[in-house]
Amino acid sequence: MKRLFTLGLLLVSAFSVNAEKALDLNKFAQHYYNTMTATQAPSASEKELEAYLNLLTDDVGSQHIPYQVDDSRTAEGKKLMRKGMSFYLGAHTLYESELLNTFIFNNSGFAIRYKNHAKGIHPQSKQPIEYTSVMMEVIEVENGKVAMIRKYHE
Repeated sequence: MKRLFTLGLLLVSAFSVNAEKALDLNKFAQHYYNTMTATQAPSASEKELEAYLNLLTDDVGSQHIPYQVDDSRTAEGKKLMRKGMSFYLGAHTLYESELLNTFIFNNSGFAIRYKNHAKGIHPQSKQPIEYTSVMMEVIEVENGKVAMIRKYHE
């Protein structure tokens, strides 16, 4: 009986140690927002970009209505995000952002609503750009990583 009890304790202990800790989506949403906005700063480098990309699954999907309507997830999702974001990295001469709201959806996702203002030079046209917008990002999370990003303008 003593052996069965000891074996039972060992099994429970082993499963407890291996059990994944529940992700605090409030903290993760704040971390995501801070890391994402750091990629937009005038001084942003590959360091900030890689910190952001580390939050994403390899097959992350991204949709930015009305510019990008396809929400497919592909094996190259993160690679495509890196390529697209690298093109615009450091294009801003001014970037300000304010987190307005955070919404948590059980343990599967969150949404952040924020206002941003940016100035800079478009890397392709070399023309000055300036914009102010209110954005909503709806984020789906899988295994502690961002699996889908859907961006909407107000």
